[in-house]
Amino acid sequence: MRKFSWMLLVLLAFSVYAEDEKGITAKKIIWKKDGAKMVRIPEGWDVVPAKVIADTYDKFGNLITAETMIPEKTVKVFDAFYMDAYEVTVGQFKKFLKSLSYKPAKPIDWDDVSEYSPTDEHPMVHVSWFDAAAYAKWAGKRLPTEKEWEWAARGGLKNKEYPWGNDKSLARDYANYLWMGGKDKWARSTAPVGSFKPNGYGLYDITGNAWEWCQDWSDSDKEARVIRGGGWRGGTGRLRVARHGYASPPNGNNDDGFRCVVSGSN
Repeated sequence: MRKFSWMLLVLLAFSVYAEDEKGITAKKIIWKKDGAKMVRIPEGWDVVPAKVIADTYDKFGNLITAETMIPEKTVKVFDAFYMDAYEVTVGQFKKFLKSLSYKPAKPIDWDDVSEYSPTDEHPMVHVSWFDAAAYAKWAGKRLPTEKEWEWAARGGLKNKEYPWGNDKSLARDYANYLWMGGKDKWARSTAPVGSFKPNGYGLYDITGNAWEWCQDWSDSDKEARVIRGGGWRGGTGRLRVARHGYASPPNGNNDDGFRCVVSGSN
């Protein structure tokens, strides 16, 4: 099955190409279905802290098992995968709608979309979780899990506040967000995808520009889905990699968008 999945991946993707951003070496592909550039995100690892299992005794006070120390260990959380280098654009979403009989539960108000994302090169906004999931399925992809999204957003950095590090003053070089003091021309809208610097894995606009839908439910009642990354309407606090957001699946705001992933490690 693993070999078959990779044969399918090869058929669906083409044109592996060299990274042209200085200092970024992530492998890239072009995905045939929607023409998206995708970058390889390495497998995710997490540290399981050391713990002590206390002595156990029988009812007579006899020692059954002595105190045991389980050392810290590193475990793999998920395999490597490919992620869209850019948020899904208005142009890509229009292609999806034209090629399929999919009808959003709530008709998309294109006047609202064009107000905040005026060209085909801007991120698609005003999309519900269902719209995003339908696009991903059509493209032969899926939405990322929250853990995958955060791992990718960190760009290989560990324990940093932002995808570029801890220096908040660099935010305007990497993200489109509100209150930038007139330092960019997109003060009240999204920016065309790729207008700012990428993170260490070659992902553009991974924070700012548009919030991004994830697979996960944000609560046990399953009333809201996770969104990550912040959008153009928020300040730098929403650009923090660890910032967790949530939204009702049927709704999509003027700063809600998405990007897709494909499982695989080659």
